[in-house]
Amino acid sequence: MTAAADRIVRTIAKDIDARVDQVTATVALLDRGDTVPFVARYRKEATGGLDDAQLRQLAERLDYLRELEKRREAILGEIKSQGKLSDTLARDINAAETKSALEDLYLPYKPKRRSKATIARENGLEPLLEAILADRSAVPEVLAKAYLSEAVASEKEALTGARDILIEGLAENAALLGRLREVMQAEAQISARVVAGKEEEGAKFSDYFAHSEAWATIPSHRALALLRASKEGIVTLDIAPGEEGQARLVGIVAASIGIEGQAPGDLWLRAAADWAWRVKLSLTMFVDLMGDLRQRAHEAAIQVFARNLRDLLLAAPAG
Repeated sequence: MTAAADRIVRTIAKDIDARVDQVTATVALLDRGDTVPFVARYRKEATGGLDDAQLRQLAERLDYLRELEKRREAILGEIKSQGKLSDTLARDINAAETKSALEDLYLPYKPKRRSKATIARENGLEPLLEAILADRSAVPEVLAKAYLSEAVASEKEALTGARDILIEGLAENAALLGRLREVMQAEAQISARVVAGKEEEGAKFSDYFAHSEAWATIPSHRALALLRASKEGIVTLDIAPGEEGQARLVGIVAASIGIEGQAPGDLWLRAAADWAWRVKLSLTMFVDLMGDLRQRAHEAAIQVFARNLRDLLLAAPAG
């Protein structure tokens, strides 16, 4: 068994509260083509008595973790080919337990298009950002005067470029993204609002014309209804915390930069942190949580269908 395969088996054993040998035996059965219902009914001795719920969770986690390991291997290979794979980075990548955490670590090394931050660096504005970060007592507009050029005509343009570089760095900060995701998952609300003029066409979705509830606990059937209403253009969806939560998230972004005082540089950086959240990071979180919600809802629907089908197949024949 490879190290990756062993890691998968041990992770699943912990997740479903089973022994490693039970998981190993079940994986072998699934890999040879046996289905979960078949294993649950006819291979209890081989699996050590794992029940239907454990077997379904095992199969789902097996698929997820194998995809995770495949992606991990690809990312390690890509970063190594760039000559940027340090021991610390390799350790962090190997320790990542979710696809989101893995992709967060890969972001700084992912091939990207020519961005605003790239252009700002080409125009020599990275030292301006470094100067603002290094001396908070200095006035950013005064510092910016030293970076004017044919490509950068004003202090405002220079500071905008410095902000673009800062925002790209924040958007590629794995620790920051992980912290923001934790808060969003705990506090975010999913909200639906009817699109103007769609009230009659979308009458069957009228319960969701002005709807809001916790993202973390929304039942799968309601999540699927919201997703369908959005797909049909009846409602728009948003995933965000309340005002206090928004302020806390901006504070987390600001803290990652090390903003503590009220000096001119701190004020500029605090405004940049607020801009980074509103323009870039909140969208990243929305996309992540919407994807998680869609997957969660679909998996729950499949489980309900599978249970109903199993009950039907195992029911006594009529008559």
